[in-house]
Amino acid sequence: MTAQLLDGVALGQKLRAGFKLKADELAAQGVRPGLAVILVGEDAASQIYVRNKVNACAQAGIHSERYAYALDVAPQVVFDKIAELNADPKIHGILVQLPLPKHFDADAVLEAIAPTKDVDGFRAENVGALMQGQPCFIPCTPYGAMKFFEDAGINLKGKEAVVVGRSNIVGKPMAMLLMHAGATVTVCHSQTRDLKAHCLRADILVAAIGKAKMISGDMIKPGAVVIDVGINRIQEGPDAGKLCGDVDFESAREVASFITPVPGGVGPMTITMLLANTLESAERAASA
Repeated sequence: MTAQLLDGVALGQKLRAGFKLKADELAAQGVRPGLAVILVGEDAASQIYVRNKVNACAQAGIHSERYAYALDVAPQVVFDKIAELNADPKIHGILVQLPLPKHFDADAVLEAIAPTKDVDGFRAENVGALMQGQPCFIPCTPYGAMKFFEDAGINLKGKEAVVVGRSNIVGKPMAMLLMHAGATVTVCHSQTRDLKAHCLRADILVAAIGKAKMISGDMIKPGAVVIDVGINRIQEGPDAGKLCGDVDFESAREVASFITPVPGGVGPMTITMLLANTLESAERAASA
């Protein structure tokens, strides 16, 4: 068996095809969707992510504003900008690129964003709504993963799902979404005993642990669907510098039925769902 690729670039393009039309329709009603992105510091990966998001906005007909600050900026400066953006009717989504420098309280920064503009879905209010099955905005990476299942016609009801990773950004909301879709969910983490045994039970395996090639083919149930959220850079050997996921792709693809590649899998879908959330926020503003 060789797994069928879940192509995030292709699915993202498919979904984005209607975004510009929707954005232009909203603009005709006097509401051009707008996203503000805040970047603190000069982390190379963060700069790439922000640039990709800004470019994606332009292609989708979404107005974007980028605010970049030095690594040593006073947190109050960022809080003041968020307050300004919260009050700006031209902005429907506010994104603070993570991670933030150590002198920031990241939770406080995220909580400063108005719930109606929290298009990342990270605020406690939105997290609580997700727990209840009534989210205002779904966190973009898990949202993108769910779109893979939907597009491929994968029925999650009654399936055994294992999520490796318990972060607030991916692991926990991913587990909630799978549970709401009818799957029986196990969440594994750094203290889980016998991770392999848990993974081998999974019909749906989501790897979001942040360790390169941690999940090998012999840890995957034959026919499982594998969603690899990890983005790691290989440190040594002939492939040093290349990107890879948390899953050993070459061995896993011989066992799984479906698998996401890295790069080109979950990453493009994360940006796609950010655009979707921003459009949704603008639609709410237009109908208010």
